[in-house]
Amino acid sequence: MKFYNLFALTILAAAFSCEKKDNAELFRFNGGAMKEQYTKGDKATLEILNPQGKTVDSIVYFVNGEKLGMVKGTNKFMFDLADTNFGYQQLKALVYFEGQNLEVTDRIEVISDVQADVLTYTVVNTYPHDVTSFTEGLEFYRDTLLESTGQKGQSYFRKYDYKTGKVFKQVDLEAQYFGEGITAIGGRIFQLTWQSGVGFIYNANTLKLEKTFKYDKPIEGWGMTNDGTHIYQTDGTEKIWKMDPATQKMVGNVNVYWAANKIKSLNEIEMIDGKIYGNIWQQDGIAVIDPATGAVTGVLDLSALRKELKSPTAEVLNGIAYNPKTKTIFVTGKNWDKLFEIKVSE
Repeated sequence: MKFYNLFALTILAAAFSCEKKDNAELFRFNGGAMKEQYTKGDKATLEILNPQGKTVDSIVYFVNGEKLGMVKGTNKFMFDLADTNFGYQQLKALVYFEGQNLEVTDRIEVISDVQADVLTYTVVNTYPHDVTSFTEGLEFYRDTLLESTGQKGQSYFRKYDYKTGKVFKQVDLEAQYFGEGITAIGGRIFQLTWQSGVGFIYNANTLKLEKTFKYDKPIEGWGMTNDGTHIYQTDGTEKIWKMDPATQKMVGNVNVYWAANKIKSLNEIEMIDGKIYGNIWQQDGIAVIDPATGAVTGVLDLSALRKELKSPTAEVLNGIAYNPKTKTIFVTGKNWDKLFEIKVSE
């Protein structure tokens, strides 16, 4: 029985492979008319080659599953990339010919043409940080610092006095959860977990749990921030997701690009003056990101801060909190013994 199933699958796979080959022999995208990478200001020329000279009635073009338009015969189609997200655009052409139709596919990549500013910083103050805290989220709520931590059986979030380290209140997560990013919006605190697919909503004043919610997409939970209206979160890839806090539903996403490069493993994030400041896992630096497009507009190297640490267990930089009263940024890392208050400039 198993042999029969394997044989049947082999036959099906071979047939599918032949079908794809036959499609390519009949029609294919004209790779010579397309570039591998474009920017948002470009237009891509889409054209289908017809090497066997079939009589083509029309071609319907799609991008990422959405219809772009139709042309008669094998005429070219100009694809304006102004409204596309960064990243790969999956192209499809449905070719109608001689009473039949065939589907052909290809892809192009849209990258950023924004020149990122190199930012510098000065250390304003240094404060003690709990070296046992595996920091995943950092944010000010009014005048109090919120911090969430990871590791199963050790995850919590707390309100505390950053100057002294005194804890005002702490909420411990159940042992099966690995705590991640945190953000306060609309009088509530949202918290993510890593691979459990669930998040928590607390009363911002009492820290009482109000709701547990399931992620709207099959993603991991990493960093979190908000702009007063929407929540933004990372999932360890190059994506930043946009969430409606009222429904916990995703309403969009962008791919983060620094010129031609995807910025993967985005971790803790913080909204500062309309831009998202993001830690990059395994890097002691911060990328400044336009939340509307995903373009990296600035970069900040904080590797020198590691020299100030005394903790032998210190891991990666992770934790960004902006204090609007002092207009300074607080940064720390996983198991760091110090919390740095810095002022950033170009």
